[in-house]
Amino acid sequence: MTTFLRDTATVFSREARPALREPVGLLFEMGQPLLFLFLFGSLLDGAVGSSWQWFVPGILVMMCLTGPMGAGYTLLVELIGGSMERLMVTPLNRTAILVGRTMKEMIVLLAQAVLIIALALPLGFELHPAGVLAGLVLLVIFGVGLGSLSFVLAIKSAPGGTLFYIVSQSILFPLLLCSGVLLPLDTGPAWLRAIGYANPVTYIVDAQRALFAGHLASPSILYGTAAACAVAAAGLYLGNRAMRRGI
Repeated sequence: MTTFLRDTATVFSREARPALREPVGLLFEMGQPLLFLFLFGSLLDGAVGSSWQWFVPGILVMMCLTGPMGAGYTLLVELIGGSMERLMVTPLNRTAILVGRTMKEMIVLLAQAVLIIALALPLGFELHPAGVLAGLVLLVIFGVGLGSLSFVLAIKSAPGGTLFYIVSQSILFPLLLCSGVLLPLDTGPAWLRAIGYANPVTYIVDAQRALFAGHLASPSILYGTAAACAVAAAGLYLGNRAMRRGI
């Protein structure tokens, strides 16, 4: 266990150092979420009750999809360049490599989420500390699964990389649009609601909104937690197997 923790910390430090050297890049990545927050969120004012309580959790889930889901890009670059192969011949634990890389993505996601929440407070967002904390934990669990699955896709896409771009972009927008992140699905046609019910992101979005509204006893939290844990378990299992066998 000591060796595993040491290797995880080593990989995390390796991955986090470039991001700390260029913090402007992290802010640049938030350009789209901020535009949605200030422009789209204002348009929803009055249309969905308390628009900020409804929209801010959706923005955070959108960031989780676009951030950790694209995390495999950096791994793909290393696979194409050959630096990942040099890392794999070291005595580092293969699972620690996966966990360390995923932890870096989660720290970035949490920092961006806290900034979004802070910026939403003056707009009318009501802070429920217990619910927000639980919501961030749920977001991390979901992000761990997405990040790990993204790494699996990157490994399977090397050395060309075309598969990574095709699959990630083909999945991203349907997951977003059919989960009620930006607009409620309740008023949509029956076929769209049916797709939403089959989308695990829908349950995570509903759980986030319940938590951020302070409704800690809502049944949607249970469904969302189950969906996030299922994605995390699948991602860690497949990612660990890919790290051990696929490189």
